[in-house]
Amino acid sequence: MRRLKHRSECPVSILTPYGSPDSFSPSTTDGLTMPHADSSDIPEYIKSKKEFWEYLHVQVAALLDGQDSWVTNLSNVSSVVYHSLMGFEGFGMAKTGPTVNWCGFYLDSCLFPPSSSRLSSTDSPRILLLGPFCGKPACQYIRAQKGGGVCADAYLSKKPLVVPNVEAYPGHIACDGSTLSEIVLPMKHKVKISDDKDVEEVVLGVMDLDSVTLAAFDEEDVSGLERIVETTVSSCKWWN
Repeated sequence: MRRLKHRSECPVSILTPYGSPDSFSPSTTDGLTMPHADSSDIPEYIKSKKEFWEYLHVQVAALLDGQDSWVTNLSNVSSVVYHSLMGFEGFGMAKTGPTVNWCGFYLDSCLFPPSSSRLSSTDSPRILLLGPFCGKPACQYIRAQKGGGVCADAYLSKKPLVVPNVEAYPGHIACDGSTLSEIVLPMKHKVKISDDKDVEEVVLGVMDLDSVTLAAFDEEDVSGLERIVETTVSSCKWWN
């Protein structure tokens, strides 16, 4: 293992274990630092999707450690996922650019200023506004209604959606004509509804990834991204 050289003045407590497949766990990061930018560097020994998502989850957890601003955290998560996928041979680059051409978030409009109000599962209909992302400019908002596209359907169903061919998906919203497949994961969050132990599950928004190739995503990607979404959601303070 080696310590990476600093390219930034804001280090993260995490070590990139080049050449050591057994060492990417939180317990190995104490006392070692690396620049934020290097969080997206993928070691050469990472070959399978399972290894990739396990490794990336560690990087995400380190980036989020000690920070509860959802704007900051979602910005870093979209960036590290996007650039890590670009550097992983399982996805990598296509002739026209990155195989995964967009990675980001759409969030319930009530979470944005000036309101930033608490969300209830009974509130409807909802508008999802564009949040932090990496990729080309995207649709500014999505109406969360049935048949309103992949993001809307994942948000309403509270279930991940993997779409092998977006052109065959009813109501698909084409923000980028080069996108051929997509994966969307709901950002579920449990909140107390009273002073007792009663809680309700609300959906804050969705994480959305697009690809320029058909059938780019599968259930391994769902499992890996679900962990990242769960860690991201739990790290943030969503309202006052």
